[in-house]
Amino acid sequence: MTGRLDREEFLAGFLAEADELLRGATSNLLALEAAARRDEPQGKLVRELFRALHTLKGLSAMVDVEPVVALAHEMEGVLRDADRSGRPLSPGAIDLLLGGLRAIEPRVRAVAGRQVVPAAPPALLAALVDLQAGAPPAAPPPPPPVALEPALASKLTPAELEQLLGGAARGRRAVRLEFVPSPERAARGVTITSVRERVGRLAELVRVLPRALPASEAAPGGLSFVLLLLTDADDAALAAAAEAAPAAIETLVPAAPAPVAPAAAAAPPLPPLDLEEEEPAPGRARGSYVRVEVARLDDALERLSDLVVTRFRLVRAAAALRERGADVRELGAILQETTRQLRDLRASIMRARLVSVGELLERVPLLVRGLGQRTGKAVRLELDAGRAELDKAVAERVFPAIVHLVRNAVDHALEPPDERRAAGKPPEGLLRVTCHRRADGFLELNVADDGRGIDAAEVARRAGAARPQDDAALLDLLCRPGLSTHDAATETSGRGMGMDIVRRVVQGLGGEVLLATRPRAGTTFTLRVPLSISILDAFTFECAGQPFVVPVTMVEEILAVEPAALVAAPGGGARLLERRGEVVPLVPLAQVFGFGDGGAPGKALVVRRAGAPCAFAVDRMLGQQEVVLRPIDDPLVRVRGVAGTTDLGDGLPTLVLDLVALSGGGAPEAAA
Repeated sequence: MTGRLDREEFLAGFLAEADELLRGATSNLLALEAAARRDEPQGKLVRELFRALHTLKGLSAMVDVEPVVALAHEMEGVLRDADRSGRPLSPGAIDLLLGGLRAIEPRVRAVAGRQVVPAAPPALLAALVDLQAGAPPAAPPPPPPVALEPALASKLTPAELEQLLGGAARGRRAVRLEFVPSPERAARGVTITSVRERVGRLAELVRVLPRALPASEAAPGGLSFVLLLLTDADDAALAAAAEAAPAAIETLVPAAPAPVAPAAAAAPPLPPLDLEEEEPAPGRARGSYVRVEVARLDDALERLSDLVVTRFRLVRAAAALRERGADVRELGAILQETTRQLRDLRASIMRARLVSVGELLERVPLLVRGLGQRTGKAVRLELDAGRAELDKAVAERVFPAIVHLVRNAVDHALEPPDERRAAGKPPEGLLRVTCHRRADGFLELNVADDGRGIDAAEVARRAGAARPQDDAALLDLLCRPGLSTHDAATETSGRGMGMDIVRRVVQGLGGEVLLATRPRAGTTFTLRVPLSISILDAFTFECAGQPFVVPVTMVEEILAVEPAALVAAPGGGARLLERRGEVVPLVPLAQVFGFGDGGAPGKALVVRRAGAPCAFAVDRMLGQQEVVLRPIDDPLVRVRGVAGTTDLGDGLPTLVLDLVALSGGGAPEAAA
C-alpha cells in the first residue's frame, strides 16, 4: 500500500512538471519561428528547448511512459543536429517539432487519467528520423573565431559562437570574465550563483565554463569559472559585480568584426549538450514552491464555506439571545474578530487559487498559428496580460469563450492579404488579446482585431430582424443560437454556436460581454468576469417578504426611492427614476418574479447592461455580508437571472440573483 501511495504522489509531481515543460517548449518553438522570420540567432532558444525535452524524456522514463520517451528522444536529435551545425531550424522542422508536442500532450493526459498510453505515431517518428538523416556532415573545424583558449573554445557550440559574434556585430561587447571562488568569498555569500545573478543584470550570459587551475593561494580550490558575456556595461561595473580585478575581463571579439558568413559558424562535431555544466538559475530553488493539487484547494475552500455558514448561524443565535435580554456584548466582540479572521482566511485561500492570466493565454499563440495556416491569413498576435490573476475555476470556464472569440477574429474579421492590400492595410492582420484587473473585483479581457468590422445589415438579414441601431443590439443578434454569417461550416466556424456560447459562459460567471465595431476598422469584444465566484461579498434585501442576495460587484448604486423622483414613461405603464439629471427605467422586482405589483418601493438597485443603467425596485435592504455561492447545475431548474443559492444561516436556500441578466427584459425562464 505504501509503494502505491508513493507512486501516486510521484505521478502527481510528474504531471505538474510535464505540463510546465510542455508549455515552455511550445513557447520556445513559437519564439524560434519568430526569430527565424526576423533573421535572428536561434542558438539560445534551441538549447532551452533541448533541455526541456531532455528533462521530459528523463521524467517519462522514470514513470515508464515509453511513447513520450521515444518522441522526446527523436525531437532531441533534431535539436542536437541544429545546435551542432549552427543552422536555423527550417519551417518544416518547426512544424514537425510542434507535431511532436501535440502528440506528447494527449499521452501525458492519458497518464493523468490512468488510461493506456497510445504508442507514438510511427509516421511522425519516421519523419523526425528522416530529418536528422538529412542533416549534412559537419564542416572541417575552422580556426577559433573568438579569443579563447582551445580547451574552452572546444566546449562552445556553433550556436553559442554565433550568439557571441552576432552580438558583437550588432555593437555589443563580447567579453570573458573569470571568477575564482574561495572560502573567504563563500563566507560573505559570494558564489558563482550570486555572481551570475549580479552579472546577469548587466550583461547577457552566453555560457559559464568551469576551468581547472593549479591549487594556489590565488585559487585555493583549484577551480575558476569563465563567464562569456555580451554587454554594454564598462569593465569597472562588471568587475565590481563579480568582485574581480579589471584585469580578469578580456575582450573576445575585436571591436569591428567583419561579417561572418554562415559557414564560418560551423564547428567540429560536439558531444551532446552538457546539461550538468549549467548552474541552476538564481531564485528558483526547489524549496521555494510547493505544488498542490487543485482538489486540495477546493476542499479547503469548501471547509471555509462551511465556516461562513456557521458564522451566519452564530450571528442569528446571538441576536436571539439579545432579544431575550441576555448580555451578548462579549460574544459580539468575539463575532467581530471571527468575521475579520474568516475574511483574512478567505483572502489567503483565494490567493492560493489564483492563476496567472498570462499562463492562461499561453496556448493562444499556437491556436492563432494553426488558424492562420488553415485560413491562409497572415496574423500578428499581441498578448498583454500584465500581472493579472484569476481564480482557477473562473479561468477554466472563461478560456473556451476566449478561444471562440479568437477563432471568430481570424476566420470572420481579418481579411486575406490581398483584400487588406486593396484596402490600404498591411497584409498582416493584427489581433490583440489584453486584460487588466478593475477596481470593482472584475477582470476585463479584450479581444480586438483590425479587420473588416461587423456588417450590421448582413447580420440583421441572416437573423431575419431589423437592422440594429447600436453595438449592444448588434451583440444581441450575434448571440442568437444558431446564427452564423458563414454559408457553410468550416473547421473553425460556421456552426452558429460561438457567440451564444461566449455569452452564456460569461453570464454564467456573473459577468457581461460588450462589443465595439467600426466598418473597415476592426472589432473589439470585451469580457468582464469576476475574479472569484465561490465566496463573495453581497447585498441582502427583501422583496415581497422574501430575502434575496445580489453580488456587490454587480450593483452600481443603491438609491432611496422618493415618489417625487418617479416619472411615467411615454405611453404609460413603466416608470422612470430620475437620478442626477439622468432618467433610469425602474423595474419592480416583485413583478419580474410574479409576486404582484410589489407595492411602494423603498430602495432601488442600479445595475448596468451593455453600458445602459437599469434600476430594480425592492422593499428594503437587509445588509452586506460574505455569502457562499452554490451554483445551480441541474438544467431542469436553472433559470435566467438566478446565479445560484446561498445559506444565510437559517438552513433555507436563498436565491443569488443576476440582475444584469434580468435587466435584459422579461421574467426568468428555464434554461432547458
